[in-house]
Amino acid sequence: MTSEPAARVALIIEDDADVRQLLVMTLGMNGFTTIEAGSGREGVALVRERRPDLVTLDLNLPDIDGVEVCRQIRPLTDAYIIMITARQDEIDRLIGLEIGADDFVVKPFSPREVGARVNAMFRRPRNAGSAEPQRAGSDTAPAGSDAAPAGSPEVGATPASESVEGLLVHGPIEIDTEGRIAMLDGAELPLTRIEFDLLATLVSGPRRVWQRETLLARIWGDGWVNDQHLVEVHIRNLRKKLNEDTKAPRFIRTVRGVGYRMIPPSAA
Repeated sequence: MTSEPAARVALIIEDDADVRQLLVMTLGMNGFTTIEAGSGREGVALVRERRPDLVTLDLNLPDIDGVEVCRQIRPLTDAYIIMITARQDEIDRLIGLEIGADDFVVKPFSPREVGARVNAMFRRPRNAGSAEPQRAGSDTAPAGSDAAPAGSPEVGATPASESVEGLLVHGPIEIDTEGRIAMLDGAELPLTRIEFDLLATLVSGPRRVWQRETLLARIWGDGWVNDQHLVEVHIRNLRKKLNEDTKAPRFIRTVRGVGYRMIPPSAA
């Protein structure tokens, strides 16, 4: 007799009892077992003890600011983190993403919206590097861009990346897509889940210009077409961890108005 898989665990870190109960109901309806914390310190302790799959984190907590809580729990878990805030200014959004949050929700929020965003995150491919190859005629580089269509070799260029025994290799970058480990010059990169998926996707099609909309669909899931800024912020964070010089990038090139592509190793 086959046992049913264990339910995913969601940790709700929220000091407002009404909001907390709304999230308990919403996540419960989406198949999660929920645990609750009314303060930042309690939340950090529960992350250590319970190893949740998802964390919803209020930005304004009574003891520790939500940004600091996110900084503390990110090294402890690869759970998806959704920051919840009453602030609508762009700075808070950027701060949340910079320290490892996967998404944000502004109060007052719709339970349906939270459920849809959570389900989209958990549909995200775990192995971005094994995505299906590009179909002919889809998402090819636009006229005038600096990239050739996917699959077409560049004259005189060395292969931009290769697959070696299950690894994606792009110059000094090595990506184990099954083990979800990315290395640069032999040292492991401390990437978040989204940063890893972005890098693996870019390297899986190194001559392709990856449009922001395509990256959103592949990595975040359907329904994110209006959140292209998410891609820009996470690419910026990824570049920092790759020690990129923004004025003279070594690995990731921005194709203005379109998206991103990898720079061939011979040109890096």
